[in-house]
Amino acid sequence: MLIAGFPAGPWGTNCYVAATGTGTECVVIDPGKDASAGVAEVVREHRLKPVAVLLTHGHIDHMWSVAPVAGTYDATAWVHPADRHLLTDPMAGMSRETSQMLLGGDYTWAEPDDVQELSDGRTLELAGLELTVDHTPGHTGGSVTFRTPYGDQGISQVMFSGDLLFAGSIGRTDLPGGDHPTMLRTLAAKVLPLDDDIAVLPGHGEQTTIGRERATNPFLLDLLDSGSAGSVTRGL
Repeated sequence: MLIAGFPAGPWGTNCYVAATGTGTECVVIDPGKDASAGVAEVVREHRLKPVAVLLTHGHIDHMWSVAPVAGTYDATAWVHPADRHLLTDPMAGMSRETSQMLLGGDYTWAEPDDVQELSDGRTLELAGLELTVDHTPGHTGGSVTFRTPYGDQGISQVMFSGDLLFAGSIGRTDLPGGDHPTMLRTLAAKVLPLDDDIAVLPGHGEQTTIGRERATNPFLLDLLDSGSAGSVTRGL
């Protein structure tokens, strides 16, 4: 399996390109600001053809380039319905500071030509990959993660976690659409049951594993210590 990732734009948002190997179709995950050139470089280097653009959520730092990337390669864009409105009105999901950063720019927003909606538990078969969608609200109402089998280097799956889970932290919940109690419920129900050997590729920062975060992430430790995880089964 081929996974290429790079940070893009002023927010350093990780954009990922995933494929079964070189010379095949691929998916692009979270193309943020200034990500188009990076995607083009990865596609050219590995002789890939993007067929889908997947969004973990609708915040502008993750979807800025969704329309140009999808349009360039005639690819389908995928987003959860609760965040779909952000494709045409990204200001609705921004903080005041982010909005001020963009003031003075001449920006217009439109949906890609082909948009499909994601749902919890759905399995997408795209570019030869099998991607399980988990609805993980808390950072936004329509946040999702994508998990795909890996089976190499002691890694059973790779999870593209967006802004749900980072190395040592979790996504903020103080932006429009965010909700901290919902985030904690999501972490307990959707993250803690996962196996330790799952690699986590987050929306910002370095990659980690479920096992590492279960053992060291203060937010997950608080859930475990408080018993909020209920009858969650520890990963193997």
